[in-house]
Amino acid sequence: MTEILNQNPMVYVGFLGQLLFSSRFIVQWIASERARNSVMPVVFWWLSLAGGATLLSYAIWRMDPVFIIGQGMGLVVYARNLFLIRSATA
Repeated sequence: MTEILNQNPMVYVGFLGQLLFSSRFIVQWIASERARNSVMPVVFWWLSLAGGATLLSYAIWRMDPVFIIGQGMGLVVYARNLFLIRSATA
C-alpha cells in the first residue's frame, strides 16, 4: 500500500474524492436529525459535485470506462439539482 501511495499521487486524489463523496451522507444525516425530518441540505449537492468531479478525474486517470460513465452521469444530476435550488431561491 505504501508503495502505491509513493508512486502515484493520483491515489491521493482518489482518496480525497471518496472522502468528499462519503462526507455528504454524514452532513445529510446530521441535518435530518436536527430537523427531525428527512432533509437534503444544499451542501449535500456541493459535496456530491466536488466528490464526483474528483472521483471522475481519478477514474479518467485509471482509464476505467465504467467508473467514468458512473461519475460523469452523477455530475449531471448534482449540477441540475444545484441549478434547480438556485432557480427556486432567485
